[in-house]
Amino acid sequence: MRVRIGRLELRNPLLTASGTCGYGPEYAGVLDYARLGGFTTKSVTRLVRPGNPPWRTVEVAGGMLNAIGLANVGLERFIAEKLPFIRSMPTPVFANVAGYSIDDYVHVSGALDAAGGLAGIELNVSCPNVAQGLMFGTDAAMLREVVRAVRGVVRNGALIVKLSPNVTDIAPLAAAAIDAGADALSAINTYVGLAIDAETRRPLLGNVTGGLSGPAIKPLALFNVHRVYREVARAAGVPIIGMGGVRSAADVIEFLLAGASAVAIGTALFLDPTLPVRVCESVRAYLDRHGVQSVSELTGALRLE
Repeated sequence: MRVRIGRLELRNPLLTASGTCGYGPEYAGVLDYARLGGFTTKSVTRLVRPGNPPWRTVEVAGGMLNAIGLANVGLERFIAEKLPFIRSMPTPVFANVAGYSIDDYVHVSGALDAAGGLAGIELNVSCPNVAQGLMFGTDAAMLREVVRAVRGVVRNGALIVKLSPNVTDIAPLAAAAIDAGADALSAINTYVGLAIDAETRRPLLGNVTGGLSGPAIKPLALFNVHRVYREVARAAGVPIIGMGGVRSAADVIEFLLAGASAVAIGTALFLDPTLPVRVCESVRAYLDRHGVQSVSELTGALRLE
């Protein structure tokens, strides 16, 4: 069940997706972190952010829209209040980092990398529900610039870049991130969506639009992972962490076959925070049933002929 993400070896391919488990303590009583491949925190920004006005989440057919707006405690409090617990977690932890300028990304990523206790940084350049949140994630030249700058200060942990699906072609963005030094890619972030109350004729979210996640985006996520793998990541030897609508072992296997090396569960955790552990055991059973010696053998093994 072991997989590699850059220089890291994870005990299994199951991770939590950023923004769905807080900083770690929130799910500690219900989710056995020792049985996860890895844990990704919610976003950390340079300064404290209160987030968007309510409502911030709304259920829609096949998933949910969220417009949290990167609400977080900020870098200083994260290091002082959250890192001590994170250092005790029995699984690799990745901090999701967001910013509004290259200097923001460099400052936060460098401080977290130097603080110790983290397995790596996941750059959030693709958040669709904050002002300018898509700026770096939709322009290959800008993405290359920010990743290269952050690569210069992330020396101890892995550098993962989370790709946006809200683009015409995801492959050039993946290529830019890899060219600039990314150790791995996360694919994909949420899709921009809108929900309306027909009675009031108003948006259901305070931010008007939000990020669509859940089962509705899984076929699109699989396509993007497969595209990035075949056109960019496979030749570069860069692993992909696939995500988007994962709820079962079958979903995990599908993402692996499409080209992912590991898979993150996000929205489904709101319904059942114990899900990753059970899914992991079901993936193990799949390997036994099909005589597969290593889960890594499934990466990119989709049969096209």
